[in-house]
Amino acid sequence: MAFRLRNQLQLLATFPALFAGLLFADGTRTWDQSKFEELIKGTTQGVAIRSTGGLELAPAFKLLATTPSAFIWSIAADREGNVYAAAGSPARVYRITPEGKATVIFEPQELQVQALAVDKNGAIFAATNPDGKIYKLERHAAQKEKKPAAGEKAAAVDPEWSSAVYFDPGTKYIWNLALDEGGNLYAATGDQGQIFRVTPKGQHSVFFKSDESHMRVLAFDKKGNLIAGSDSSGLVYRISPSGEGFVLYSAPKKEITALAIDKEGNIYAAGVGEKRTAGPPSFASPPISIPTAAPSSGAQAGPGGQSAAVVPTQPMVINIPSPGAGATGGSEVYRIAPDGSPSRIWSSHEDLVYGLAFDQHGVLLAGTGNRGHVFAIARDDRFTDLLKASATQVTAFASAPNGLYASTSNLGKVFLLGGTAAPEGSYESDVFDAHIFSRWGRAELRGAGSVELFARSGNVDNPDRNWSAWTKVDLWKGGMVSVPSARFVQWKAVLRSGSVAPQVESVALNYLPKNVAPDFDDVTVQASVRYQSLPKTSGSDSGGASGQPHFDVQPPTTHDRDSIGVKWSVHDDNDDQMVYSVYYRGDGEARWLLLKDNVTDKFYSFDASLLPDGGYIVKVVASDAPSHSPGEGLSAERESARFEVDTTPPQIKELKAAVAGSRIHVTFSAWDSFSPIKKAEYSVDAGEWQFVEPVGQLSDSKNENYDFEAPMPAGTSGQVDHVVVVRVYDRYDNMSSTKSLIRAK
Repeated sequence: MAFRLRNQLQLLATFPALFAGLLFADGTRTWDQSKFEELIKGTTQGVAIRSTGGLELAPAFKLLATTPSAFIWSIAADREGNVYAAAGSPARVYRITPEGKATVIFEPQELQVQALAVDKNGAIFAATNPDGKIYKLERHAAQKEKKPAAGEKAAAVDPEWSSAVYFDPGTKYIWNLALDEGGNLYAATGDQGQIFRVTPKGQHSVFFKSDESHMRVLAFDKKGNLIAGSDSSGLVYRISPSGEGFVLYSAPKKEITALAIDKEGNIYAAGVGEKRTAGPPSFASPPISIPTAAPSSGAQAGPGGQSAAVVPTQPMVINIPSPGAGATGGSEVYRIAPDGSPSRIWSSHEDLVYGLAFDQHGVLLAGTGNRGHVFAIARDDRFTDLLKASATQVTAFASAPNGLYASTSNLGKVFLLGGTAAPEGSYESDVFDAHIFSRWGRAELRGAGSVELFARSGNVDNPDRNWSAWTKVDLWKGGMVSVPSARFVQWKAVLRSGSVAPQVESVALNYLPKNVAPDFDDVTVQASVRYQSLPKTSGSDSGGASGQPHFDVQPPTTHDRDSIGVKWSVHDDNDDQMVYSVYYRGDGEARWLLLKDNVTDKFYSFDASLLPDGGYIVKVVASDAPSHSPGEGLSAERESARFEVDTTPPQIKELKAAVAGSRIHVTFSAWDSFSPIKKAEYSVDAGEWQFVEPVGQLSDSKNENYDFEAPMPAGTSGQVDHVVVVRVYDRYDNMSSTKSLIRAK
């Protein structure tokens, strides 16, 4: 089977990027897709995606019938290959032949038909919700159709079928039906967590009573034990023919939505929903929004005698819990071995499992919502995203003559899933954004079998808005991608069946972005700051092709009043490796002088004392030359705001101090070559520093004079020596001091 998981891969050919010249210079980039997380973003049509990466043909998937009902909850098939669908909105049972001819055979008063079972004689058992019953549907000899009287509505139900109430359990919900080898019918119900048994003679009884709110799904193992899954605690029971129950597994999820048992006796159970941590268990699904369909006399046929579906209109809200509705946290599939040991074999955060079944080759399939995917799950924790239905939920499976029937909800459809791979399938990749106008080079494809590769390009992110046409890539002649240079590109693979099963392991497109100059955001200069260099990273460490981070990392800083720190922010659309040069220019000067070149950090610190006091501007030049051939690099530059450098302390002149009675008279002058005097202080005999104002009080000039009297230290007089110390600060906190000694008389 082409869609089954493989352990060994065949290689068709590898087309290395041996393209010399300008295209494959250092600036060449490669867009490579091979991982499941990358490929799942694309669009498949008849192509499956393996969890280990790669593409292969999916099984044939054919629409058999589209019904007027919005929901199909259960399907069952008879020995002739006819499939019966239990539907809601409107509530009906449809009979669909292998050729796709569909008729309505039952239309109850209840709001939906939830479950079906077909016995060996072809009788149909249909369970309805809510406050529903189990009906027995039987086919009789063809009867002459009664013509309706004038004004009377034509009957929608096939007159060859009759229906009658078979069993009324008196419960709120009937979730699932199952028949044993003896023809006994079992019904899983809620909201009292009971399983009823009805014998072929119509005798009924409570077969099993659980402490769960709902018994959700049923299946029989080889030994005749009934396997049941519950909702509230997510329990899987094994119930003997005598009705004795044993909990095989308590799943991490709250609701068991599907069961399947293989030939070896392994039980597979699907769980959804998060368990409550406190409070009594209850079935807490939100109301279903059921659209009402336009009036119809029956189902709308599918291919081979099918017409278009009736489009639902006018939604109405009906308070009916639905399987898995409102579940959060995704779903999981568990395997319970014959010895009772459980293991989780599959999980998804996005998909909710509604149905489980085995295909003709024994591969476990999971029908999911709310993306309408079918997954093939292997026992070694690998899976294949097999196909996507044209509906929101894949709800159930049933045996078909050459494969499986699959039903869906939103809209209610029935498909035939074939037992062999489709003859042809295609895959369209996600749109790739190079972020800049680019030239497209060669393609590399690794795979096997008959695979064709196509590409197209455009300058808007939507391919439907005037992109180039799909162009075939000739992989046997170099693999050149002959599409127009553009910002966006997309590839498509077409797989065709042959003697070797086709598959794609990886696709890579080489491209060369048009080089653009770097672009500065800002250049800032800060005094008294020294930046510490960061450790260098390789390209693999940083995540960028240039080996430089895609974002500006703030460097560690230390306070250093003798340093000037320059920092800049710059980006390059090509993600090129950058190198920087730092220049300075003083006030009134025309020539830029180099401070430092070949800087790879986005910051630089220098000793302020290397520059004379004055006003300056810094210019940073960024170049992408390291990522390009000589002469092909581009550069950009940005100037900082003006800043001032002042590292020279002010001078103190003509300090005089003398005793004048009980005080000390002090005079001096202060002068700075560049900036105004900020403040002055004095101390007498090592006392506390005291602020002193200049003559005129305002300290706003490069020259200031001081004339003041300081009090004599307590307990002293002019009969002892005194030391007067003054210190002066300029605007940049450069300080100088001097002292004067007053000798005792």
